[in-house]
Amino acid sequence: MQFSIGVEYALHSLFYMVDLPLGKAIGVRELATLQGISETYLSKVFTKLRKAGIVRAMPGVNGGYELARNSEAISLWDIVEAVEGASPIFQCAEIRQNNILVDKNAAQNNFEKCPCLIKVIMLEAEEQMRRYLAERSLAWLNEEAKKEFTEEKKKAINAWLKNIISK
Repeated sequence: MQFSIGVEYALHSLFYMVDLPLGKAIGVRELATLQGISETYLSKVFTKLRKAGIVRAMPGVNGGYELARNSEAISLWDIVEAVEGASPIFQCAEIRQNNILVDKNAAQNNFEKCPCLIKVIMLEAEEQMRRYLAERSLAWLNEEAKKEFTEEKKKAINAWLKNIISK
């Protein structure tokens, strides 16, 4: 299993947006430059985040994006789902029905009554991951990450944000 790089781009970019003052926006260009990532790809990620109601676009010369909800109300799963979509990770094609050792006449009712055990297990595992990420908010991520930062790094982030929003 692998999430696209878009999930990483979204999480890192949204991390910096948590500390934006209310009503202030940040541009995709600034976020892309800060992180040394593709502005074009990040723009596509932000389109998905906007459609999911995680960020909102602010028009104008000093426009860009701001969080659409409080960072406490945005779960990590909300972000993953916005970028990756809502489809389950595991896609069961019911290949057990093609097994040459199965009596097709006798097995038809069993296939309808009994879901594929492999599918059940995989979906349960996915649900555990979903629950884990849903229980953690963007605010939580911001707080936890900052515990690891030096005072120098915290000051550098604050100075960068201040410079960006004063433009």
